[in-house]
This record gives sequence, structure tokens and C-alpha cells, in this order.
Amino acid sequence: MPTYKIRDINVEFPFEAYDCQLVYMEKVIQSLQERSNALLESPTGTGKTLCLLCATLAWRKSLGDFSTGKSVKRVQDPGNKHSEDSSSQTESSKLPTIIYTSRTHSQIRQVVQELKRTVYRPKMVVLGSREQLCIHPDVSLLHGKTQTNACHFLCQKRTKRYCSHFPRVSEFVKNNPGLGDEPIDIEDLVNIGKSSGPCPYYMSRELHKVVDILFAPYNYLIDPGNRKSLSIEWDNSVLIFDEAHNLEGICADAASFDLPSGLLTSCISEAQNCVDLAVARRDESNDKSYNPDNFAILRALLLKLEKRIAEVPIDSKELGFTKPGPYIYELLGDLNITHKTANMLLDTIEEATVLLEEDAKTTASQKTKGTVCRLESIGDILKLIFKDDGNAHAKHYRVHVQEVEASSSDAFKGKASRIFSWWCFNPGVAMEEFSRRGVRSIVLTSGTLSPMDSFAEELKLAFPVRLENPHVISSNQLWAGIVPVGPSGHPFNSSYRTRDSAEYKLNLGNSIVNFARIVPDGLLVFFPSYYLLNLCIDYWKNVSVTSTNSSTIWERICKHKLPVVEPRQSSLFPQAIDDYMAKLRDTSSTGAVFFAVCRGKVSEGLDFADHAGRAVIVTGIPFALRNDPKVRLKREFLDQQVSQRKGSKALTGEEWYSQQASRAVNQAVGRVIRHRHDHGAIIFCDERFTKPSHQSQISLWIQPHIKCYSKFGDVVFTLTRFFRDAAITCPKKQKLTQIEESGYIAAADKCCSVGSSSMADVKRGSLSCKLSEILPANRSNISLNTQKQRPILKHTNNQLSEEKLFPGKAHVQGVKPEVVDLAGDALLDEESSSQLTAPYFLKKRRLGNAKHDSLLQRCESSYDGTNESIPHGKFSSSPQYVKSGNKEVVQECSTLQVKNEMATQKRSTEFVSSETRSAKSTCSPCDDEEKKGSTFLIQVREKLSDGEYKEFVGFMKALKSKAMKIGHVLQCIMRLFSAPDRLPLLQRFKDYIPAKYHPLYEQCLEKTTNAADL
Repeated sequence: MPTYKIRDINVEFPFEAYDCQLVYMEKVIQSLQERSNALLESPTGTGKTLCLLCATLAWRKSLGDFSTGKSVKRVQDPGNKHSEDSSSQTESSKLPTIIYTSRTHSQIRQVVQELKRTVYRPKMVVLGSREQLCIHPDVSLLHGKTQTNACHFLCQKRTKRYCSHFPRVSEFVKNNPGLGDEPIDIEDLVNIGKSSGPCPYYMSRELHKVVDILFAPYNYLIDPGNRKSLSIEWDNSVLIFDEAHNLEGICADAASFDLPSGLLTSCISEAQNCVDLAVARRDESNDKSYNPDNFAILRALLLKLEKRIAEVPIDSKELGFTKPGPYIYELLGDLNITHKTANMLLDTIEEATVLLEEDAKTTASQKTKGTVCRLESIGDILKLIFKDDGNAHAKHYRVHVQEVEASSSDAFKGKASRIFSWWCFNPGVAMEEFSRRGVRSIVLTSGTLSPMDSFAEELKLAFPVRLENPHVISSNQLWAGIVPVGPSGHPFNSSYRTRDSAEYKLNLGNSIVNFARIVPDGLLVFFPSYYLLNLCIDYWKNVSVTSTNSSTIWERICKHKLPVVEPRQSSLFPQAIDDYMAKLRDTSSTGAVFFAVCRGKVSEGLDFADHAGRAVIVTGIPFALRNDPKVRLKREFLDQQVSQRKGSKALTGEEWYSQQASRAVNQAVGRVIRHRHDHGAIIFCDERFTKPSHQSQISLWIQPHIKCYSKFGDVVFTLTRFFRDAAITCPKKQKLTQIEESGYIAAADKCCSVGSSSMADVKRGSLSCKLSEILPANRSNISLNTQKQRPILKHTNNQLSEEKLFPGKAHVQGVKPEVVDLAGDALLDEESSSQLTAPYFLKKRRLGNAKHDSLLQRCESSYDGTNESIPHGKFSSSPQYVKSGNKEVVQECSTLQVKNEMATQKRSTEFVSSETRSAKSTCSPCDDEEKKGSTFLIQVREKLSDGEYKEFVGFMKALKSKAMKIGHVLQCIMRLFSAPDRLPLLQRFKDYIPAKYHPLYEQCLEKTTNAADL
């Protein structure tokens, strides 16, 4: 295993690292050594997570041994919600603890898998919620606060139904000091709990006190309540936020609250319920443990708050009522809620919560269920407002009251429904807490942090260490283009001024039809909003293309790709993903298309590698609604900050507004290239992307690849050529993965040079025999191969055969005619043609099937415009613009127009340079076959109707791609030729199918002939 000496730290890496990976690890170590914060962007597929783990753990190991074999001395009482035990945190040393966070549990699971691939074995644990870890048969079925309350109740010893799993935690942790020495995930903890009995949730809570590295979702650190429950020595610790592109929004939301009038009404009802319960207990059993007067005071204050919110003057429903952040202390002060009285209210709310839980457990129907105490939300709000002795943090807030559509109950009572909000517009409020606690370094990393200046400015932290890494892919693996106009020349612009026009929706739909045909396998289409997504799909489903073509745009899309639409409800999202993957595997189609929205779940952290995402289409710039109260106030807040900080650089409201949209675009397009050997296309369908101001905000690794196209036909041509070239120049992931894992990396693969001299000090370690089990983040799980060389193409990319796409453009000069790939799109030498594998439209082709592929190439179209008919007697080698009224309609490229094609074939046969005359004689039989195929096709076209000929073309495609069973395809074609005057065509058709299917063809022919005789 290679060892790299980076800034005097020996970093062991599972495989030979790229230069950009070494640069990334150097920046991580620099941040840790200098006790500074880092902002690191590295595209998905560059092994970012593995580099982060190896660099951090190598630095930590250089300070002292890991804490393996140590266990927790004592176990806290889970029945006490506020119990903390920081004394047990790494008692033997003050070495820094590493807290590694990511956005979701699924992302944490992937990080743990990466840890398993390294040689580092720190003591570790993953923190999860009760929903992931609880194994109690009843409590595990609950969710949220209901589950939490039920767990607390059952863990109390005085409870009859005392949880049997908690008592086993202490003994199990004590008897297994090696727990956490090897990487364990949430599923491993659950399996231990089910097999041995201890509660996985509290087991993880105990282990986290002695670990070297702790894995958890964001909210465990950002949310004050969750953070308080952790027993971590914050001083000198290292915080890592992976997938941090949404961190600023998460921090701001964690420091804000919204109080709907409906929730406040429920809290008042609960307070009244507590009064009744306390009085009943005092009267029935002389139980004076709960004072009903306290609950009555709480109810009275909530009623006054409800009345005060209802009396707030709202002149404009759109603008609402807005005041500076400190106004909340004035409002609550009128109700006698201050820093002094807030703690008493919090104690009362705590008593109310316990009382309601006890009452719920004594109710027969609630014995096995938890209860949700809405009064807890009021407690959370008070903690947020009165979190410090002063109110200095309030200057970063705004008080806002807005009217919303009233619920049925409120409307019946004649009450207006309002939301009382206290919004934080400085995400740094949540992050500054870590600085106060003495955290050593905060490392933020993601594939899409750009633009970085605004990101750092928002978090109000200094980030001396920054990096925008390039990708490890080659230029021929990515097509990135801006498409400002549609097939008819109508401009693409998804702004509210133009998005509702029929012309825009028609052109966008026709464009997606074309892209669905060109792009192999999976296609992702991102809309700026759900509104536009639903608007376009409804139009495409209900509007025909032309008066002569009754097919809708949606039907034409489905002809090429099976559609899946991202649901609004998060509960339905897993089902949508399963549906998409199932449709990708469906052999009856050429792939699937996923219609989604920017900032939605599809754009966030999902892995659409290889065939799952060959292209991403962005249909617009996802600007937030300008009149949204939160957006409007955020812009005003930033502009006010700029005016107060004259002379210093600050982010304006307009800059923030634009950069938020750009970051959402970057996150969406990041779905397309997921590892070193992936390839794909990024298509920007909006004319606004042509502006330099928008292009400059796109991720740095994409910018060099972006080209702007003025004509839609040029997009079709270059995109088609890209995927045909990629099928040859981008071999399957398995072949090159095996090469690189065996220790060979070509110099051309190095993506950047290493500036630091320390990088040159590299110790070349030998690969261990277990290297096949230790794979990096951007590698697939494939066994090693002894192959040491990668196939070498004997031509440049720009020499790939253009005449295959446009037969009128024959490029003969400079072509080495050693092997003519009749089924492909390039001229290769014998070695490379035998080694390379080509996906999608080339992967099933063979030289022996040249007749079939040549015939098919004539009858299939590579460009699906608004007119799908196949005209007689013409051949078009480039987009043809035909006037139809005042509209320009792009006709289909490369459609079958036979007579001119025959002439072109004749001219191209005659035009051969002296260098290729020897090859001409070799290829002359092929020329004869080409002519025979053209003649056969003319006769087929004459005998079949337009509809029948269209079916014939479809069956030929199915025969090539094996999308249908071969026998079924042959039977369908023979049915078309079953008429007596077509039988000669049926007999000649045998020459144009692969030889291995001739016996099957003879059987079908015999059946068809017998049926005709009858």
C-alpha cells in the first residue's frame, strides 16, 4: 500500500493517488496543523471522502495511539433526559476527538464503508436516532417525539413495563472493550442488540465518550438540544462537515422558529389539560406533586401571546408584519416573559410534559403508545430566544407575522390563521458556538461549494485554507453545452415572463424528445420548481405535436425513455427511486428519464453513476420567489449589512440571491460524473446561462468544458458524436479499474501538478495481496486483473468518423485504414478494436453483423424533430430549416432519403486518396453490400405503407438492441412481409440478419409460407 509523506505526516492510502488527491490531503493536514478552518471543494468521483479520512486519521495517529480497547467506566441513567457525563471522555489523554458529520444517515453509512477500506482502525461509533436503533417491539414502531417520550417512560425503573434492553448495556459495554475498534455501522449495532440484548441506542451513546472519531448527522452538532446531550471534549476537537453545500441553510433554520396559530392553540389546550389533571390528582388521591396554579399561569400567558399575535396590524398580506429581531423581547416583555421568568416557564413546561406522559400511560388505549407534547415546542422556542444572558444575537434576526390560509377549524370560529416567526439571517450564529467551545479546526467539504466567497461570508468564519479541485476525468468524458434555443429557434427562458407560453413548453418538450433519443440509458431532467415541472408535463400529455401527428410530446418521450416523476411527498421518494432503477433495467426500452426539481431529493447526494445518469438537463435557473417573505427579508438584511460595513467586502442581497440559485444548479449537475471512468453530458437549456456572470458561478471543474451553441442542430450533432465517441474512447469501468488497481496509472490521467515540494517525497509501497478488498471511493468492487496496459487508440478524437453521422462529409485524409469497423464510428487498429468495449448503441455490434447494422443505419434516424415522417427520395446530412408559415421547423437529421444516399455512396467510393487505395479493394465487397442494402430498402419502402415502414424501422432497432425477443421480432417483420407480393422481400431479408439467427429465421419463414399457402 503506497505511503505518502505530506507535510511530514506519513499518510497510507489504499491505492496510488492522483495529484489532485494529494493536494486535497495536503490542504486537510495544513488546516489541522495550523489550527485553522478549511473550505475544500472536490468533485464527486475524486475520492474526496477517502482522502479526508486518510489525511485526518494519519494526522491524529501522529499525535498518539488510537484509543482502541478502552471502554466506558459508567453508564448514565437514560430516564434522566438532561444527564451528562463528560468526565469519561478520553480520561487517559487529551488527544483531539474527530467529529465527522454528514447530512444523512445513508451518507454516514457510505463514509463508514470508506473507513473499512483504509488501514486505520481508530475507536469509532456512529450516533443514530431511536428510529434507526430502537429494537423494542412497541417503541420501534413509533416516530419522532412520540418515540422519544415512550422510550424515556419505559426506561424508568418504576415502570411496570420496564424496557429489558437498557439494563444489559452497562455489562455488555464493560465485557466488550473492543467494541468500536473495528468500523461498525448502525446496522451492526442493531444486529448486536438483537443477538445479545443491549439497547443499540444507549450503547452508541456510551461508546461515543471514548472514541477517537465520532460519526453523526449534522443536526447532532448544530441543534443545541442534541449538542447538549453529547459528552464530547470540545476543546481541541476537529469538526468535519462533509456534503456541506447546504450547511448555511441548515444552520439558519436551526436558529429560527415558526409558530403557527394552530400549534399555539394546541399548546393552550394541553396547558388546560394539565390544570385539570393536577386538580383531579389532588382531589382524588391527595397528590400535590403538581401545582395546578403553575399550569394555569402557563395557559394564561399563552392566551395573551395568542391575542397579541392576532392583534398585530397587517396592512399587506403579501408583505406581512416585520420588525427587527430585538422586538421579540419587547413583545414578550409585555407578557412578563423575560430572562428571569423564562426559566420558571421552562420548569413548568417540563412538569407538564411529564404529567401528560404519565396520563397517557394510564390510559388503556395508550399503554403501548407514546404521546406528543406540543408544549415542548414552546420550551424549544424559549430556549432559542433566551439562550444567552443578553440579547446581542437578536440583531441577526427579524420578527415576522404573516397571514396564511386558515384551517377548517379556525375558519369555522372566524379566526385568522397566522404564523409568528423569528428568522435568523446569519448562519454564523450557530457556528460561532463551536469557536466559543475551543474547537481546533472546522473543515467544510463538498463537491459543490462554489461560489466560495459567499459561502464563507455567510458562515461568518475565517477560512484561511481553501481549495477548488479539478476533476480526475479526461476532457473526452464530459460534454457540457448551453442550449439557448429550441428546435424551432424559440429561445429557452424559464423565467416567469416566458415559461407559461405554449411555444416555450413545445420547444422544451421537443428538445427532451431529441435528447431522450440521443442519450443512452438514464436521463435526468431538472426543473427550477415543482410548478414548472407540473406545468410542462401537463402540457406535454395533452397537446399533440401537429395536426397531422396525433402523438403527444409525452408519448414521444415515452417511446425512447420510460418516465419517472419526483414526488413532492418524501415518503413516496424511495418508491420513485426503485421505479426508476427498474425501468432502467427494462430491456423493452432504451432507458429511463427522471423528471425532478433543483433542491429536491434527486439532486441531493444520490449516486446516479454510469448508466443510471448519462446526462443531466437543467431547464432553467432555480431562483427563489422574490416575493417570498423570507427571501425578501434576507436580501434586505444583507443589503443593510453592506451599507453598515462601508469599505469592507460584504455580500449583497442580489449576489446572495443569484449564488443560491447557482449552487442549486451545481448540485444538480453533479449527479452526472460519479467516478473516474464515468462519462456523461450536462445540458443547460436556458439562454441566461450564456451570460458570463452565470457561467462564472458554475463549478470550476465544469467551466472549461462548456460551449455555447447558437443552433439546436449543432447540439444534436455534437452530442450524438460525443456518445458515439465515448462508447469507444471511454471503455467499461471494469477494465480500467482493474488496470489502476494493479498499480498502473498513465501520466495522462494525472489531473494537476503538485505545487508543494513535500509531495515529491513519496514512498512507493507494494500493493498487498488484499488490495482487491481495499477499494477507493471512486472504484467498483472488482477483483484484480493481471492486465498491465490500457488500450491505446490509434487516432485522435476529432478524427472519429464524422461521415457515419453525416455521410456527405467524408474525411479520408490522415485515416489509417488498418481495420474498418463497419458497425462502429471510428477506425481502430486491430489491438484496440479487440480490447475496447462500447456501451449502448455500439456494445452489441460485431463485425460479423455488418450487413444488419449497415441496413439499420440507413433506416434509423438520429434526430427526432417535430416532423417524424420519412420523406421519399431525399437525403439530408444536416439540419434542414423549412419555412412553415412564420415558424422554422427543424426536420430530422440523417433520415432515410435513399436516392441521394446512393449517389453519395458512389462519390465516396470514387474519392479515395493514394494512401488508401489498397484498402479500397479490401472494402469493395462492402460497397457492393451497401448498394444491395439500399436497393432492398427502396423496394421495402415501395411495398409498405408509411405506418408499416415505421414499424419495420422499429423492429430493426429492436433486432439490433435486443430490446425484444429475437423470435418475436422476426415474427413481426414476417407478418409485415406476409402478403404474396412481399414474399420475395421476406426471403431476401435473411441476408440482413446475423448468421446465428438463421435457423430461427428458417423456422419462422416456414410457418409464414405455410400460412400463405393455406
